[in-house]
Amino acid sequence: MSKEKTQKKSWFKGLSSEFKKIIWPDKVTLAKQTVAVVCVSVVLGVIIAIIDFVAQYGIDFLIGL
Repeated sequence: MSKEKTQKKSWFKGLSSEFKKIIWPDKVTLAKQTVAVVCVSVVLGVIIAIIDFVAQYGIDFLIGL
């Protein structure tokens, strides 16, 4: 059981050292990246909506023949 506790301590120690390596973005960078993600999401949503509309129109046209 001592070996198991040692492994857990070692794992948490490694986890702690990895968390110390994280470089968190500043507010300006975070804001820019957030705006970029929102813009890309909106653009992709519009593209998907257009493709969906065209596909639906095409299917309705083929069914109406």
